[in-house]
Amino acid sequence: MKKQRIALVEKRYLIPFVLLTSLFFLWGFAHAILDVLNKHFQELLAITKAHSAMIQVTMYMGYFIMAIPAGLFINRFGYRRGVVFGLLLYGVGSLLFIPGQHWMSFNFFLFSLFVIGCGLVFLETAANPYVTELGAKETAASRLNFAQSFNGLGCIFAPILAALVLFSDDKEPSGNVALPYTIMGIIVLLVGVVFSRISLPEIKHEVETDEQGNRVSLWSHKLFIFGLIALFAYEVGEISINSFFINYVTDQGWMSPRQASLVLSFGGLSLFMVGRFAGSWIMSRVRAEKMLFCCATGTVLTTLCVVMDLGMASLIALLAGYAFEAIMFPTIFALSLRGLGSHTKRASSFLMMSPVGGAVGPLLMGYVADCSTMSMAFIVPFVGYLVVWFYARKMMQA
Repeated sequence: MKKQRIALVEKRYLIPFVLLTSLFFLWGFAHAILDVLNKHFQELLAITKAHSAMIQVTMYMGYFIMAIPAGLFINRFGYRRGVVFGLLLYGVGSLLFIPGQHWMSFNFFLFSLFVIGCGLVFLETAANPYVTELGAKETAASRLNFAQSFNGLGCIFAPILAALVLFSDDKEPSGNVALPYTIMGIIVLLVGVVFSRISLPEIKHEVETDEQGNRVSLWSHKLFIFGLIALFAYEVGEISINSFFINYVTDQGWMSPRQASLVLSFGGLSLFMVGRFAGSWIMSRVRAEKMLFCCATGTVLTTLCVVMDLGMASLIALLAGYAFEAIMFPTIFALSLRGLGSHTKRASSFLMMSPVGGAVGPLLMGYVADCSTMSMAFIVPFVGYLVVWFYARKMMQA
């Protein structure tokens, strides 16, 4: 007898799922455009790789600082208001690039990115756990991977637009950094208006208690703690690679900054999006833990190839790594929330502190690159993916 397939999303939650999926595109765009800004500011302002990494440091510090307040806000006012407030901060931070462009102040650009980061943490703290709850728990990882696939779509468009606007030819940056952010800010604020006028159903959870009726602490869930560490390590790996992809291929003399931006978009980030769609489909048939283990093995091997500096083989491995890493964030996130019940919103806010790895990783990688070579700097994401591999192995045994 053929086994009946479980629906990815319950029918009553289909419209909220579609609306929330649009948000994943928006914050994918915000993250990916940073990868072009790194190289842009290095050339425009004549700063070092480690200094330019402050772009990622500042934005992801917004995650670390605002994750707990975001969780408290959403716990009190609900998912919808959390989304609206996040979109407001995102839009305002984007429009702050207009005066930043006028003053051409790197520090003011950093402040604008910090505001955007604060907005994104509200969006992700609300949307990620909400999506996992819009259907059966067996399909939670697959459902979040599908929604996160549109994050990958935003990641593809951002470098294309930024490369066309920020690099006027194959060598020189144009400095017109306010334009893509102005467009982004207007769109985000319009989306915020839409969400302020719709209703998202709140999902209630039962309070978890032990045999004596005492409330169970979130920190008694050891697999959640390991998941939090693994998510931090993943962010170290992913954001470090994205931040210095353009530096890596240009330092090797393979292409110009504009060409590298397009390869990042059409090559790496396209594979990233395809990997998420494919991963969502595969995980409807294969255990999420097994899928994560296989992909973690892939990222460890591909990153090691880059560290070994094997020429064009390293570039091919680097691009392949985007496909392997694609399912990691949503899968680790969903697995970490499994069985947490009433702790879900609070746990989500802690998990959304993990993007601070995007602040730590690029700073370390930039420092190593300044002291040695770009190839050797990939030891930083290699260690991050190794931690994810150990987490996936543990989950396979759990």
